[in-house]
Amino acid sequence: MDTHKKIREHISTLVDGELSQADQELAFAALNTADGQQTWATYHRIGDVLRAQATPELSDGFGARLAARLAAEPAPGKRAARAAAAAAAGVNGAGGAGGAGGAGGAGGAVRDEAPGEAVAAKSKPAIASVS
Repeated sequence: MDTHKKIREHISTLVDGELSQADQELAFAALNTADGQQTWATYHRIGDVLRAQATPELSDGFGARLAARLAAEPAPGKRAARAAAAAAAGVNGAGGAGGAGGAGGAGGAVRDEAPGEAVAAKSKPAIASVS
């Protein structure tokens, strides 16, 4: 078995409080390495997430609205074609697909948004605008 995998298993078992006395020395030695410390932190984060309560911060219907917006998104290949067509048609002024600092950025996809939404889209995550 891979040594690193075995050490991670020992750390996982130690985190769970089930490591045998005979294997504890190896696990504690592993915790003195960067990989061991990373593994320890990762397993604790996993445990925290598994024990966490669902957050009530999302509004009613958030999941349905997000799913609808994701379904309306064009496939990745179609985005590039749409951006190229928009650039050829001169959408967004002389800057082409987004122009310098426009909604699409340098060579980015053209976004369907009203003036001022480009700034808002850059300042906060897209998911935040769904709720």
